[in-house]
Amino acid sequence: MFHLMMIPGILFLIVFTYVPMAGIVMAFQNYIPAKGLMGSAWVGFTHFQRLFSLPDIGLLFRNTIIIALGKIIIGTILSIVFAILLNEIRVMFLKKSVQTIVYLPHFLSWVVLSAVVMNMFNLDGSITQILSSIGLKDLNFLGSNKLFQPLLIGTDVWKEFGYSSVVYLAAITSIDPGLYEAASIDGATWFKKVWHVTLPGMMTIILLLAIMNLPNILNAGFDQVYNLYSPMVYESGDILDTYVYRVGLIGRQYSFGTAVGLFKALIGAVLMIGANEIAGHYTDRKMF
Repeated sequence: MFHLMMIPGILFLIVFTYVPMAGIVMAFQNYIPAKGLMGSAWVGFTHFQRLFSLPDIGLLFRNTIIIALGKIIIGTILSIVFAILLNEIRVMFLKKSVQTIVYLPHFLSWVVLSAVVMNMFNLDGSITQILSSIGLKDLNFLGSNKLFQPLLIGTDVWKEFGYSSVVYLAAITSIDPGLYEAASIDGATWFKKVWHVTLPGMMTIILLLAIMNLPNILNAGFDQVYNLYSPMVYESGDILDTYVYRVGLIGRQYSFGTAVGLFKALIGAVLMIGANEIAGHYTDRKMF
């Protein structure tokens, strides 16, 4: 019976994950929809050569990596801190209420949240007006290349840190309470308990999620950027995914878009394997 229950999931995985992988060959073809995969001409690594010869390739990589790294690093730190503080709340009703409020943004799409962000951070927005009242005037978050990246990182962290903290909170609750009791007997302060008991107890999960997040270094969040950016902030907001969308989908250059996607996947795989080996070498904790 158990094996029969696995069949729908396996079929879903095959149909929507493995079958589409046949489209990888498009990266090495001059793909024409009318001719299909079998009839399109092979061009080898032409599309990859084109990718690295783009005039804006440095800008695209820089924006993508800065935004992605900012989201990963700040989001991870804030999620850990929030999980530790949330675990200190003893009133269950208050704890559940805080969890619900903080988790909610995760379940909203960027199509919805982008409208909220625009209304709050445009020139007449509530956040902009509050900042203006304390002396920070003329802040154009949506039109300034200096402010757009911090806006992307900050709003994404706000959206995801609550949901991401679930795993860290579970790791904290699995720590032996006897360790905290022993630390209290030794006269440890709250901060020392966190530093010497809580964080070491979470380290396996922290390393695991860090390894899993590292391949996302070239995924800066297409949905968010696409719904918030404009030509005014292309210099700081244009990333690989938005460029591929304009050229690959709107420009119907499907093979080029596939080549960029394959390149990102390969880089992600190399980073994940490398990070896993480094973690295993220095900490004896590996994901696989």
